[in-house]
Amino acid sequence: MKVKLGVAPIAWSNDDMPELGGDTPLEQCLAEASKAGFTGVEYGGKFPRTSNLLIPKLKEFNLNLCSGWYGAQLLKRSVKEEIQFMQQQLTLFKDCQSPCMVFAEVTNSIQGDASAPLSKRLILNKDEWKSLINKINEISLYMEDQGMPLAYHHHMGTVIQTEEDTYRLIENTNESVHLLIDTGHMLFAGGDYLKITKDLAARIKHVHCKDMRKSILERALKNDYSFRQAFLEGAFTVPGDGCIDYEPFLKILKENNYSGWVVVEAEQDPAKANPFEYSKKGYDYLSSKLKKTGFEIIS
Repeated sequence: MKVKLGVAPIAWSNDDMPELGGDTPLEQCLAEASKAGFTGVEYGGKFPRTSNLLIPKLKEFNLNLCSGWYGAQLLKRSVKEEIQFMQQQLTLFKDCQSPCMVFAEVTNSIQGDASAPLSKRLILNKDEWKSLINKINEISLYMEDQGMPLAYHHHMGTVIQTEEDTYRLIENTNESVHLLIDTGHMLFAGGDYLKITKDLAARIKHVHCKDMRKSILERALKNDYSFRQAFLEGAFTVPGDGCIDYEPFLKILKENNYSGWVVVEAEQDPAKANPFEYSKKGYDYLSSKLKKTGFEIIS
């Protein structure tokens, strides 16, 4: 099976906390991502918002757009309203031939609230779940018709965070709702990323390889940190620098014929964790493990 290696720009500049890497120019991010070996990069806040500007910029550094985050508010908006909100990004991603759009429901999310411990995240009742599932089904069909698959991202601090939440989402949605599996977020949420990857492999469209530092993870869980406090204290890191052994995970993807992008992502303070050095470490580790498990890495 063939895969491509991409990286998230959050290591260079954090859109939720502009003070982290706020002065780092986009060109530095793209140049260092390419230098580290990646052939793709996910979308970020400093990127041009039109394809006539973004495509040449990516080509300048021999990179492709390998997806990017879209935060939906379907608990507040109708599907029609959400489709209107996403039009600019949807058009941009289509023009750039992104393989999918990373999608998450963020209504009343506490992921960016430094004062809100993760135990205080919003829990949906039965009717809210039903409404959300119906809307995700509807919007995913629209996105499929547009040639831009929806890859749902289970995410700390949001209404779909845990292993149970993720199974519930996939088991109650149609096949146009794909899954982004994120090893770090699933581990942080107390889930079994190996089991869920095996069970839901047929729906996996995109992969985020985020590692975690075990001691900080344990402290964050024990003390009920906010998501922001956890990552500022260094809970996240790149593959090869944390507690996750990626070989079993990659073997499951290989056994289930995964073919797509494998993306290195780690929220870190760039002043403490040099983005190039860490992205290079993640690239070297993952490329070695991918080859060992029988994947072919293509550009």
